[in-house]
Amino acid sequence: MRASRLLSLLLLLQARGRMTAAELSEELEVSVRTVYRDVEALSSAGVPVYADRGPTGGYQLLDGYRTRLNGLTSEEASSLFLAGLPGPAAQLGLAEVAAAAELKLLSALPPEPRSHASRMRERFLMDVPGWYRAADEVPHLGRVADAVWEGREIRMLYRRWGPAEVVRQVRPYGLVLKGGSWYLVAAPADAAPRTYRVSRIVTAEVLPVPFARPEDFDLTAFWQAYSAEFADRMYTAEASVRLAPGAEEMLRFTVGSRPADAALASAGPPGEDGRRVLRLPIESVRHACWLLLRMGASVEVLDPPELRSMIAATVADLSALYGPSLGPTAPEGVARG
Repeated sequence: MRASRLLSLLLLLQARGRMTAAELSEELEVSVRTVYRDVEALSSAGVPVYADRGPTGGYQLLDGYRTRLNGLTSEEASSLFLAGLPGPAAQLGLAEVAAAAELKLLSALPPEPRSHASRMRERFLMDVPGWYRAADEVPHLGRVADAVWEGREIRMLYRRWGPAEVVRQVRPYGLVLKGGSWYLVAAPADAAPRTYRVSRIVTAEVLPVPFARPEDFDLTAFWQAYSAEFADRMYTAEASVRLAPGAEEMLRFTVGSRPADAALASAGPPGEDGRRVLRLPIESVRHACWLLLRMGASVEVLDPPELRSMIAATVADLSALYGPSLGPTAPEGVARG
């Protein structure tokens, strides 16, 4: 356990440079006192780690010191090949680079880890886009990625929801791949960062204008906060519905796991007919009508009244469209009215 922690401490200093004892304790999930003991142990073992005192001080390795670590376990080597996403790599223009890196990694591994890694690649595949939808077309992703990497501003023509197109000049902080769609996290001048869907970028020009990326900006933390806020903004109302027994999975598939699970968790016991009454988060009456109609008689809307009326009116329109009978041209085997 301690050997693994010492190795992690060494790799952290090698990757990040100077780090304080507090930062190391947070990364390693140990006390500051333990960090002191571990640093002393590394120093005693001949690792050139030293401390700078003062408010900007911390621990760091002697300039130019690098350690060679070949001891990947079979499981660690295998996990690296699960990180390779050929689709996104190709979209970023890195398909050949990623393939070359994978080949070099395989050739550098000892026989047993190499065998595990090869089997992992043969037996597991990650396909990012969801069912019934293709990945977004992102012709400008490579140019945007270059701007993110080089720290240069972008001037883009951006298509908002609907037909409107606007010109935006932004400072790109990072790219996020979510459910098969790429999102750019960028900040307009003197404004907080926001998200842009890369597939909605009509034109993109990388400007010869460098910018200083805020040192305290954390892409992962920003995206987590944005995702939570987006979910809160999305579900602005509730509907009371009566769900048929055995339709829980259909509900999750139809409206999404988050609102379905929230509703099921707070539902009361089933009635005599086995149905349960749920308070279901919804985006809007119209959107809920479109979703819940897909469940047919497995769900009955109780309120709000306008949602129940909208579903009833839609069902009436369908009945009028198809008529009380299938008529003389009904397919063979289908009962006529």
